[in-house]
Amino acid sequence: MKFYAVLLFAFFTVLLLQMGDCQKKKERTTQQIKKNKQNKIRVVNKNNAARGRKLKKKRMFFDRDLKPTFIMTQVLEKGRFQKPKETLNLTAGQSIELRCKGDNIGWAYPSYQNISRLSIIQHQKYSQLRLDNARTTDTGEYSCWVRLCDGPECSKDDLKMGKTYIFFTDPTELFVPSINYFDIIYLRSDQPAIIPCRVSTPLAHVTLHREFPPQEIPANGLGISYDAKKGFIIHRPNLEQKGVLHCVANLKGTQQTSSNYLLLYAEAFRGPPSATIEASSNTVSGGEHINVTCTALGNPDLLVDFTWKYPGQQDERPVIITNSWRLIDQQNGHTIRLSKSMLYIDDIETIDVGDYICTAQNVMGDTKVATAVFFH
Repeated sequence: MKFYAVLLFAFFTVLLLQMGDCQKKKERTTQQIKKNKQNKIRVVNKNNAARGRKLKKKRMFFDRDLKPTFIMTQVLEKGRFQKPKETLNLTAGQSIELRCKGDNIGWAYPSYQNISRLSIIQHQKYSQLRLDNARTTDTGEYSCWVRLCDGPECSKDDLKMGKTYIFFTDPTELFVPSINYFDIIYLRSDQPAIIPCRVSTPLAHVTLHREFPPQEIPANGLGISYDAKKGFIIHRPNLEQKGVLHCVANLKGTQQTSSNYLLLYAEAFRGPPSATIEASSNTVSGGEHINVTCTALGNPDLLVDFTWKYPGQQDERPVIITNSWRLIDQQNGHTIRLSKSMLYIDDIETIDVGDYICTAQNVMGDTKVATAVFFH
């Protein structure tokens, strides 16, 4: 009896020990799962935080990059610099030095410059523009920018630039001289027109006048306004404003007249030129000569280029091609450009029979036209 009691006690003892081990193992497993979950959560949070810091850094860099940087300074004297004002008023005969930060700088300045008085030197950390003995012709905008280059191709960095407009005043020369004695200005209903009678000092009083009938044209700031840096701006051009005009400047009793401007009202072509082609004869006999004329109508201020394809071209058949153009007024008062290209062939042969194709092209596109020539 005692033997069975001892055996039963031993059985329950082993059973209790196994149940304890299982409970401990279960607790260890639960703790391990919790630990893993905590570790997982910490890792995810760490990655998100890192990614957040990275994005924040990118955003900060991006925002900082978007802020334009003014890179131009004006040299006053040795060791003294200042940021130039939007507009500078200097006297003709003075010299000026401008600098722009960067190791690859591009410049723009008035095109009427005398190269012998202007110098540009690229230093290691900045570029230097110096203009000596300035004249009224030097009046205009001076700008610089950082050049971004990828091999031979370069572009402007729009976020690193500088500019200033400089008036070089001469009381004996109120108007900034024009390259042309007689300028043509095209008026279009869809865009403002500028009559470029700029002055060398913003203090001059400028008025606009018509040659015939002689009269002053009011500039009230609505239909027409004046900007000393640009000239007279016609905001809404119309057909009645065409004609010959000039400007008059007055300053402290001195009066001067600008060169003349011919204002033409142009029809607004929004595409390639309109072209036609015509042969002097479409049926020819051997030994005769022939003219093939290509005519194009388009914007008066857009040049038209002509190219030809003709039957004897591959065999280097000798031909004579002449191009010409002129401005014409239509019955409605609009001015257009009439361009022509004439192809001439002498002593017609069988090689000259076939299609003659003309392509008229401007910056808006091209138009192809063709005609055929046959033997009798």
